Amino acid sequence: MKIAVTSQDRKTVTGHAGQCRRFWIYVTDEKTIVDKTLLELSLAQTFHSSHGAGSHPLDGVDALITAGMGPGLVRRLSGKGTLPLVTSETDPDFAVAQFLAGTLKAGQQPAHEGGCDHHGGGHGCCH
Repeated sequence: MKIAVTSQDRKTVTGHAGQCRRFWIYVTDEKTIVDKTLLELSLAQTFHSSHGAGSHPLDGVDALITAGMGPGLVRRLSGKGTLPLVTSETDPDFAVAQFLAGTLKAGQQPAHEGGCDHHGGGHGCCH
């Protein structure tokens, strides 16, 4: 199984999955982490910039763990067969271990009513 975890700072589970450029990629067997590598995306490869067109470096990932993502990204991941998971857990290794154990603590999904404008676009930012 392959599990991606958003980690913009390379240390914690971070939010804004659509804008994130750094992901820990875990390869696991039934209950154990076998390998962990850092995937760094270009700005054009972020979920937000790529808009779901064509293939994506995270295609084939079984689950994506993040601290926050919008409903558009949830739909996009689900459509590609990736389980989207939002958690309040901050440690990537622990979040993956909890996921494998079936005990990952779910976090609150932030509301994005009317879109966000932190990048000046005035539309939903996390899709």
